[in-house]
Amino acid sequence: MGTSTPPSIERRLRRGVALAVLAVLLPMGALAAYRTIAKANELSDVRLRETALTLDALLRRTGVNGGLEDLSPAPAVATAKGVASPYETEVGYRVTDMHGHVLLTTDNMTELPASMPLDDRIHSVMVRRRRWHVYTRPDPDLGVVVSVAERHDTRRDIMNAVAVERTLPILVTLPLLLIALRWAIRRGLRPLDALARLLVARQPGSREPLALADTAQEVQPIVASLNGQISRIEMALERERRFSSDVAHELRTPIAATMINLDSASAAGSAEYSAIALPDAIESLRLLARRTDQLLVLARLEDAGSMPLERLDLSTIIRGVLAEWMPTVDTERFHLDVALPDEPLPVDGHDAALAAMIRNLLENAARHVSRGGKVRVEAMHHHDEVVLDVMDDGPGIPPDRREAVFARFHREAGGLGDGFGVGLSIVQRVAQLHHAVVSLEDAPWGGGLLVRTRLPSTNQKSR
Repeated sequence: MGTSTPPSIERRLRRGVALAVLAVLLPMGALAAYRTIAKANELSDVRLRETALTLDALLRRTGVNGGLEDLSPAPAVATAKGVASPYETEVGYRVTDMHGHVLLTTDNMTELPASMPLDDRIHSVMVRRRRWHVYTRPDPDLGVVVSVAERHDTRRDIMNAVAVERTLPILVTLPLLLIALRWAIRRGLRPLDALARLLVARQPGSREPLALADTAQEVQPIVASLNGQISRIEMALERERRFSSDVAHELRTPIAATMINLDSASAAGSAEYSAIALPDAIESLRLLARRTDQLLVLARLEDAGSMPLERLDLSTIIRGVLAEWMPTVDTERFHLDVALPDEPLPVDGHDAALAAMIRNLLENAARHVSRGGKVRVEAMHHHDEVVLDVMDDGPGIPPDRREAVFARFHREAGGLGDGFGVGLSIVQRVAQLHHAVVSLEDAPWGGGLLVRTRLPSTNQKSR
């Protein structure tokens, strides 16, 4: 089953704005027409009353027999151009005595009922199959009853003309308004169109950030988010490429050595020669496993920057690493001295990352001491920092070379041990994640190397 294409933002905006405009203007037009018609009806009723008052005043002045003949229907009033006004209605008049005898009347009122209600209200009456609005006013002093009538259909024509006059501008303007809104919406969405064209034209693998000239304020967060996402993707791809390169570079030698030793063991003609070659193969596999672990640690540390920090005790982490690390090394080859305080050493950090840093510091020190040498691990509070010292009495590193050893896969010429040049790189990366400072110094007993890591104390951060 095919999926339908969702409507575009432009179409949604056009539809929404059009509905909003219709929902506002049409009720407003209807309300305006209704109020205008109601007001016109009220004015027509007022005019009937005023006409009756005027006719009554005229009769008081001239008398019923004062020269007035039967009235003719009132003619339409001519406008300045000589055309009858559309707002002029057909009216009729009648004057009777108090007993209903007709004294004066227009032709169109001859069939008006002789007796009309005298309640000062306007009534609807059918005369000659036409509906009339009639107002009747009694004058007891003069002894007459004055009736003034207006044809309903002519009043209705006026109401319709008023309604059309009020609503026609809205109906004519509405399509023009919708066209103008469509143009405005399309113009307002141009920055999104420009962004879409920029993304389509972007070359695969491009590292350049997106840049739009005169970017609208609403589009700026989108561009910034896209640039951030592109940067994060590029960083992730770069980490993948770097890790692949590291694996290809660093695992080639131990894999080759392992293969050579295994081939030698399998090709040996005697069990005695195989017994000599197999330990070398096992040692090559051990080195391969350790190098793989270090590469994996480096890869994990690349992504650790976005992980939340935890409240940790550095002493507990050090003791845990020592308990895990001691069975894997030849402790008869060197003397290990550990000095940790009884109180906690609180820091905010990543447990696995700090453990990896401590483990690599221990392995680095153990690899570079000669038989009978010594390694010392010490941690303490110092002002607002937690200081971790790992020192050995090995050959040390000249001061002018200490900065270079933090580079990945750097190995010092003439160094002892079987290091890969990865350990101090891991230490430096972990320190950066924890806003710590790593320094290389001379060991206090005159030779060797002291690696000092100063981490911000949790107590200092909470103040």
